[in-house]
Formats: sequence, C-alpha cells, structure tokens
Amino acid sequence: MQLGLIGLGKMGGNMRERIRRAGHTVIGYDRNPEVSDVKSLEELVQQLDAPRTVWVMVPAGTATQGVVDELKDLLSPGDTVVDGGNSRWTDDEKHAAELGIKGIGFVDAGVSGGVWGLENGYALMVGGDKAHVEPLEPIFEALKPEGPYGYVHAGRVGAGHFSKMVHNGIEYAMMQAYAEGWELLEKVNSVDNVREVFRSWQQGTVIRSWLLDLAVNALDEDEHLEKLKGFAQDSGEGRWTVEAAIDHAVPLPAITASLFARFASRQDDSPQMKMVAALRNQFGGHAVESK
Repeated sequence: MQLGLIGLGKMGGNMRERIRRAGHTVIGYDRNPEVSDVKSLEELVQQLDAPRTVWVMVPAGTATQGVVDELKDLLSPGDTVVDGGNSRWTDDEKHAAELGIKGIGFVDAGVSGGVWGLENGYALMVGGDKAHVEPLEPIFEALKPEGPYGYVHAGRVGAGHFSKMVHNGIEYAMMQAYAEGWELLEKVNSVDNVREVFRSWQQGTVIRSWLLDLAVNALDEDEHLEKLKGFAQDSGEGRWTVEAAIDHAVPLPAITASLFARFASRQDDSPQMKMVAALRNQFGGHAVESK
C-alpha cells in the first residue's frame, strides 16, 4: 500500500520506518529538509497514486488545522486524510465536515507507543466511517504490535481521539500513584533501597506494568532522581478528559487529582513530579528540566 505521511518527528519518523519495514511505500514530508522525502505538500500529493491516503502527524490545534486546510485544496474526491496526532475529538468532527464537502474522507487515529513504537508497535484507536477505515487496515496492521490486539475501530469520527484521550487520563493517574508511592518510600528511614523495592514489584505483583518497568529504568539512570527538577508538563489531554467528565457528569477523582498535581509541580520543586517527569521521558522522549 502507498501512504503519504506529514510530520516526521519522534513518532512520525519511526512510524514511517515501521510501515516501510512491513513492505509498504511511504512518502514523508517534514519542514526539516534533512528528514523529508519531498520538498512540499504539493509534491507529496503529486507522488501518490489515486485514491490517496495522507496521514498527518503534527501538533494538535493550529498546526493540524493548517495542514488540513492545505490538503483540502490539494486532494481529490475519494482521497482520505488520517489525523494521527493528539487532536481534540471535537476538532475531528470539524475536519471531517470540512473535508467531506470536497468528497475527501477523514479518519482520526489515537496512537500510543511513544519512542518505543518502532520496535514494539503502536496501539491504535481509530474513528471514522467503515468505508474510510477498512481500506487503511494494512497500514494499521503494519503499525500495531504483533498478535491479535493493539488496533480497534472504536466508532465514528472522533472516537479514536476520544479513546486516546481517556487512555492518557488513565496514564496520568497511574504515573501519579507510582510517584506518590516512590516519595513515601524515599521519606521513611527504614527503607534504604527504594530502587530495588520498585524492581521487586516487576514480577508477581498486581501493580506490575510497563510504566513500572520504565520507573525502574529511570531509577537506574538516577537512583534518587536528584538530577531532575520536580516539574511536569501536561499535554492537554488530561484537561480534556476532566472537561469531558464534567460534561457527562462522570466522577474522575483519581485522574482529576493527578492533573492538579501537575499544576502544583509548577509552584514547587515537587519530589513526586520528578518521577512523573522521568516516566514521561522514558516512554515518550518528552523533555525534562534539569536542575
């Protein structure tokens, strides 16, 4: 299968490579000419055979809107745009309507896997009409982890990004729980090997997880996280999750508290936020602030 891919950053570049390894043709465009296969969006579209599929991996909001606006004028009826960034689900409905006027299909894909996705695969939560989603399944199969799981057609337009948003909200709460436990262990005098306590949890316990493995990785690199500042950003999806919970009257105390804890990290050098920052760096390559 042939695919155009816009945005070749940490995730987009690795996704291009993984899809190519599966035997598909990927033509990538990025503003950085050192990684781009073509010089412009127009050239990318020209090199694709109709009906074209163009996957967008750029920051949510203004950047994504700008690319959608350009593609609307470059693509033809029967082509499809996939937004694989972290867009808000309400933007998906808007983009689908804008492209639909021109006869262009739209699919939203929530993508999880971070910097590890090239080797491990990406979890994909997809929204859109069946007629637009099914032709793309060879690409989804190339990206997902090996085995029966990792890809789901979650529902209509917006369902993919809504599902990914909830996934990230859960992620916030899980990281916060590990961070709180780590701080408490560090505080007491009786425990003098916190890193190995975390390591002991990796087998046989009910709290073992990939996030726990990444926490141990971070502690191996900096046993007491002394090199990090207790500051953790939020990507926006935690806020959207809490907003959606309010709209639907669904109580989310753990996720909401974990979001507020990140806000608190911007006021003090929070010990808990050192662990959250370390975990975000481990699984997603997110920037950390050093002292």
